[in-house]
Amino acid sequence: MEKLTQRVQYANCLLCVGLDPVGDDAQVARRLAEVIDQTSEYAAAFKPNLAFFLSREDGVKLLRETVQRIPESIPVILDGKFGDIANTADHYAKFAYDIVGADGVTVNPYMGDDAIVPFARPGKMVFVLAKTSNKPAHSLQDVALTRGGSLSDCAATIARKLDEQHGGIGLVVGATNAEAVARMRRLTPEQWFLVPGVGAQGGDLQATLKAGLRADGSGLLINTSRALWQAADADLAARELVAQINQFRPVSV
Repeated sequence: MEKLTQRVQYANCLLCVGLDPVGDDAQVARRLAEVIDQTSEYAAAFKPNLAFFLSREDGVKLLRETVQRIPESIPVILDGKFGDIANTADHYAKFAYDIVGADGVTVNPYMGDDAIVPFARPGKMVFVLAKTSNKPAHSLQDVALTRGGSLSDCAATIARKLDEQHGGIGLVVGATNAEAVARMRRLTPEQWFLVPGVGAQGGDLQATLKAGLRADGSGLLINTSRALWQAADADLAARELVAQINQFRPVSV
């Protein structure tokens, strides 16, 4: 997480700019450039959502161009929620890191550490889905285990142990449940959390920061996508969001 930590310290921000491009191809290419250029000053990281690129005929080309436009000092997290194992996972990692040029990925841990470790290259970041921001009618993440805790608790614990071995492994923890954020922080005191769910999904920014920030005022990446994509002035929207985040941080690094 060294590149991320350096960026957070330099820019004094915890904002992750999500890139979920919607619209026709010409419009999307222009808007991606605008959002990147207008928000880079305030971004701790960028998070392109793989699905929104793969649904386009030249989506991989557009994704690579998007990543290349992002300043080198700002980490790029490819949100693919990869979840396969063995040589399939190796090829997904090659795509994310060697073809796209991402600094990190999101990973679904349902198949265990075999789905996580292939992405844990030196100098790369892996964010493991633990407690996500959606609220399904039937949630696997909340299933109670006979040994205690829930499946999401188990995922967080596995991620913490793998981080101790490999480094660079954090969690995806949604902002729609501040109590869950606090529980994940108790289970993983030092891990970085990638936090979706603030804004359109109704997550409470202040409650999330209170529940999840580490003592050093960092440890959370607050992801925002639609609010910036749809903003008439993405620069202003990003600046205001960073100010809101820093207002609730006990320490500005």
